[in-house]
Order: sequence, then structure tokens, then C-alpha cells
Amino acid sequence: METVTRFAPSPNGPLHLGHAFSAIVAHDIARERGGRFLVRIEDIDGARSRVEFAESALADLQWLGLDWDGEAIRQSERITAHAEALERLKAMGLVYPCTCTRAQIAAAASEVGPDGPVYPGTCRHAEIDLDAPAAWRLDMAQAVARTGPLTWIDELAGEQEARSDLFGDVVLARKDAPGSYHLAVTLDDARDGSTLVTRGADLFASTHVHRLLQALLGLPVPRWHHHALLVEENGEKLAKRRGSPALSDRRAAGEDGLALAADIRAGRFPDGLSLSGLEIGRENP
Repeated sequence: METVTRFAPSPNGPLHLGHAFSAIVAHDIARERGGRFLVRIEDIDGARSRVEFAESALADLQWLGLDWDGEAIRQSERITAHAEALERLKAMGLVYPCTCTRAQIAAAASEVGPDGPVYPGTCRHAEIDLDAPAAWRLDMAQAVARTGPLTWIDELAGEQEARSDLFGDVVLARKDAPGSYHLAVTLDDARDGSTLVTRGADLFASTHVHRLLQALLGLPVPRWHHHALLVEENGEKLAKRRGSPALSDRRAAGEDGLALAADIRAGRFPDGLSLSGLEIGRENP
């Protein structure tokens, strides 16, 4: 089977060195195996998704010497498909509306999962006014009962038992968008023909949910490759929200992008940065 990888940034801020590492890993695996490397701009995050950040991201990739196959894909062009998949799950009786706020969930939750406080099911059997804004949650117990046991394979961590129950009833559609990250990325990876989903180890646990959604919606099952993360001296991963230095600033300053990419491939990172030694996949239940 042809290897198809992808790099899927969200245009809600500038790319940083962590993104560069992730893109290089996905690009190089595809090229080494004679496969295809795709770029998908995940621009469904409301007003936070900005055209200038999407354009800057593509310019950053070119500056690093990374080429992709076909045109860059825009997730926003697939909103209708996301909504249709949600309707299928509604017809199966596997989702329900929820009007709880984050504060209410945090106050009521008694467990913490990979995404934070585990939703306690407040709205699962409540009567909700569907004319009011509401998120849609997956009834995890019913979904798991329908699919039965599932497994998935990570190239670095091996075969995994799907443990989507760790998340509780996840949100599949937000109040302001027809597809959450979990639903949208699962649908889009299938539509794009991704055979190897390459992304950071911080998203390892999310794969449990994505494997469940694939089974519910009859989607093909790829393999995964969750690579290590580029972290600062305190062990925190690079992040847009904490103002990690932008690739676009380095590019504007005249730095050699090809030389930077060569250093990243060789494991030579700027002072204070290193790859995390944490193998999340092997530690996951």
C-alpha cells in the first residue's frame, strides 16, 4: 500500500520549530517510502482561523524546502461532510445535545481524562431545547457497546487496545461548528487517503477516540506514527499560546530555511530545546 502522510496545521497563529519538526517527519517518511505527503489547513476554528496564518504556514514549509503533493487542502471546504457524518450518528442514536459550560463541567467532574475533566453526563438524558445553541456529545458507553473491542497500531508503540472510554462523552460538534477536532480529523484523514497519520505524541490518546469513530462510520483504518515532541528546558512543549518563536520571524530575518531543516533532521536544535524522551504510547493504559 502506498504511504500517504499529512501535516495539518491550524491557522490560529504562526508556526514554530515544533511544527517544523512535525512537518519534516511526515514529509521525510513519505519521500523515503516513495509515497505522498499532503498538507491540510485545519481552518474551522471560527474567528481564530485567519487566512494570513494559513498563507504564512505554506510559505514556511516552502522555506524549509518541503514540497507537498497536490494543492493544500482546506478543511473549511468540508464542513458539509462533517455535518452529514454527525447526522448519521444522530440517526444511530449515539449522540446527544449538551448545553453545559466548561465551568459547569469542571465543577461537576470527578475524573480527569486525556482532554481534561471527564464530562459527567449531565445532559445525557436531559430534555434540551434544540433551538438553543448546543454541542453534540458521543454517548461513549453506547458507542463502545456497538463496536466491541478495537485495536490500532502505532509504528513506534506497537498495537494498542482502543480505550476511548478514558475520555467520557466527547464533543463531536461544538456550538459554533459542525465538527470538533475528533470528528473532523477522522473524516478528513479518511477522505484524503492517509495511510500513516503522523503527528506529535501529545495526540496519542486522541487516537483511541478516532479509532472508535472509524468503526462507527465504516471508515478505513490507517496506521499511526506519534513522534516525540520538541520541548523547552522546563519540559514544556512549544506552543503558539505561549509565544514560542515563529518560523515566519526567522524567515523574515533572512535565516537559511534549508540549513535549519538540515539541523532539525540531524537533531541539532537551538539552545534550550530538545526532543522529549517520553514515549507516551508505551505508557498509555
